[in-house]
Amino acid sequence: MTIEHVIFIPGVLLVGVTIGFVLGARAVRNEFARMKERAKK
Repeated sequence: MTIEHVIFIPGVLLVGVTIGFVLGARAVRNEFARMKERAKK
């Protein structure tokens, strides 16, 4: 394993976790807004 792998693989994992967190948080916010709208009706 070269030094590039030691830097590259955790970097790619960090980017993936960040993107997943952002998309997941957006989905949760949308779902809460949808539940709030249903509760008003």
